[in-house]
This record gives sequence, structure tokens and C-alpha cells, in this order.
Amino acid sequence: MSKGKKARPPKTGKVIKPRKPGNKGVEILIEELGGSIWVATLENSRLEGLEVDPFTEEVRWGSIFWAKVARIDAAKDAAYVNLDGVNIGLLYNADVRIQNKKTGVWKKGGDVAIGKVLRPGQMIAVQAKSAYLPKNPDEKGGEDKNPKVSMNIVLPGRYLIYAPMENENRVSRRIQDKALRKQLMSMLDSIGGYKGCIMRAAAANTQTDILMREAKILNVTWEQILVHLKGEDPSLIMLGPDAVQRTIGDHAGKLIDRIELTVLDHFHHAEEWCEIFAPDLVTKIYPVELPDQDAELALFEHRDIIGQIDSLLQPYVILDSGASIIIQEVAAMIAIDVNSGADSRSHLAINLDAAQEIARQIRLRNLGGAIIIDFLRMKNKEEQKKLLAALEESFIGNDPNTVQIHGMTALGFVEITRQRRTPALQDRFESTVS
Repeated sequence: MSKGKKARPPKTGKVIKPRKPGNKGVEILIEELGGSIWVATLENSRLEGLEVDPFTEEVRWGSIFWAKVARIDAAKDAAYVNLDGVNIGLLYNADVRIQNKKTGVWKKGGDVAIGKVLRPGQMIAVQAKSAYLPKNPDEKGGEDKNPKVSMNIVLPGRYLIYAPMENENRVSRRIQDKALRKQLMSMLDSIGGYKGCIMRAAAANTQTDILMREAKILNVTWEQILVHLKGEDPSLIMLGPDAVQRTIGDHAGKLIDRIELTVLDHFHHAEEWCEIFAPDLVTKIYPVELPDQDAELALFEHRDIIGQIDSLLQPYVILDSGASIIIQEVAAMIAIDVNSGADSRSHLAINLDAAQEIARQIRLRNLGGAIIIDFLRMKNKEEQKKLLAALEESFIGNDPNTVQIHGMTALGFVEITRQRRTPALQDRFESTVS
């Protein structure tokens, strides 16, 4: 992707100045570096989200392919599928979907071996469950993994996720509050005529007619995709959500105050998506001019967040109280250690502050897989319960990915697993600047 044209003032001739640091509300900043898209989310001038689309990314999360089964791996009970003539995806049996020819109902795979359902050369529609960045095999940890794919295709909107292969509407499993689930199910029942709609928590304060409009848009999109699922050549059918779309969708439940950008192409792209899924945000998209806007990440520099981004590449975080958090990637897991440092407060008080920052760092660095946290030792089970509750609260409503807290081990470690959509920030950053 080539460097886009810098934004120019609107037809009125009025130059829109970028907002100065220190303002309240959720703000989204869109920048470009060497053909890679960077999108930062600020709350009270503090970095709370960072999405990067490297120009080297070969498979984007959420992309839909008309793929050809290359071979069956009986040992893994999986199939390798040719996605686009170049990239190969890995389809596990649990992600297979089989349609009953008589009823049209889709059934989840796994009851029988995948080799009895799929055969080499067969054409199937799949969706990328993870992004793919090629790695240099000479680098440490440079193992090249195939992107995981699924036949259970979903189309994300702002408030709904449309799953055409599901037979019923439902509320996202990530929403655990019973009262909220009941409220959302009642709203889903009022949509009528559509099946396979998954309600996001952000829809709680949304009018039903807005949900019906979005369901119709997603349904029409799926019908348009179906037209292209034919032929014997594997190909990309539709790209998954990019950094801009992921960011706006992930913050649908919050009041977005402003979207700033300096590249005209980004303005048109953001405006087009918002006109479809978020009409209320169209007037909040601001193309801005900077004296040095041809400089790298000029908008980020102006808003003074370069230092916050750089800190995400360090293996430690110093809390305001003087305590510290050490983050290390070891074999097959992420290890996080909390140290009291100069903080003389109780271990529980330090741990509660650390829990908030750990959840933020995991989200910003996009850490995934198995995560082990070594908090400061606490006095009793009651304090442990308070800590686990605080940690869970720090993730709920803030992290767009699925996070599971598995409790505390006998040795006092907290175990967490997090499913990622995209590679870790470190990998995406290295791919961007390489």
C-alpha cells in the first residue's frame, strides 16, 4: 500500500486543528507508517488501545476464502487448505461445518474423523481465525505457523455479529451478567426474520430499529458473498476488518468523541464504514493538518503518545506507587511478576493496582495463550478472592478478546488464557519497521 495523500481542509476552506492533549472522552487517532496502518485509542489522553495492520500481513483475521482442501492430517484430525494459491490454512475438525441437504441446517464437525467429511481437492468456504505474518526462520522464535481457519463464518457489525451457519439468535457468551443477557435476548426476539444474530454487549442501549437495520445489512452482505463461492480456484473473497474497523467496533459500547486522521484515503475509508454501521460517528471524523504532517507518525507525535507506545516494547512497567511489573515471554507462556519496590502499602493494595495495569498491558501488547501472574503473597483466601474479582473486572468490557481467569494455583500463581485475533504487538511492530 502506498503512502496516501495528506488530508486537506474541507470545502469551507477551514483548517481543522488537531485536538490538544488533555481532553476527556474516547478519541481514535489513525496514522500510517511505511504503508502500515496504526490506530490508537485514547481515554483522557492515556493510551488504551493500539491496533496495527503491517503491510507484510498476508492473511488478515476475519478474511473469507473460497479454499481448496490440500491434504488431510489424520494425526491432527485436521485439514490443510489452500486459501489463495499462496497461503495454507489449518482447519481443525471442531471448526468444520456440515449442512444437511434436506433441512439446510448446519451441524458442527467432530463426530467423525475429518477425513470422512472432507477430501483433497474439495472446495469449501473458510474464514481466518487468526492473522498471519511471515517470519524469518533464522530469527529466534521464527517458527512459521499456518493461520487457523474455520468453516463457521461470521460477519461482525457494530452491535451484532451475524453467524449464518448458526440456527438461532443468541447473546455473546462473553456476557455473563444474567440481567443483561435477559435484556439483550428480549431485544433479539424483537428483531424477527433473521437467524444467526449474536448480540454484543454494546447493543444494550441501542434502539431495536438500529439493530434490525444492521441485521439486514449483514444478511445482504452474506448473500453477496455466496454469489462468489464457486469455481475450482482458491481465492480471497472478502478481507476481514482492518485496524480502523476493529477499533471502532471494539469501542461501540463507549462514547466515541472524535476520530482524527491525516491521510485523505483513511478519511474516506473511515467515513464509508461509519455511514453503513455507525452513522452517528460520521460527523466526528476529522481530517487534520499539521505543520510537520509528512513526518512519521506526526499525529501521534503531536498528541504526545509516542513515549506511551515505546513503553510497550519494554519488559517492565513502573506503577505510580513505585511498585513494578515484569513481563517475560518464556517457553509456551507469558510470565508476569509483581514487585513491591518502593511501595510500602499492603500487598493487597499493591496487587489491586497491579491487576488493573496488568489487564491494560495484556490488551495493549496483545499477549495471548497461557499467562501466569505471580502477585505478591496475600494473607488469606478472602484477599485472594478480592484480587481475582478485581482482575476479572479489569478485563470485562475493556478487552475485545476472550479472556479466561482460571483461578489461583497451590503455589499462588494466577492462571489466565487469552485468545488473540492478531499476532502480538511486538511481532506486528517488527514487521512494520523491518
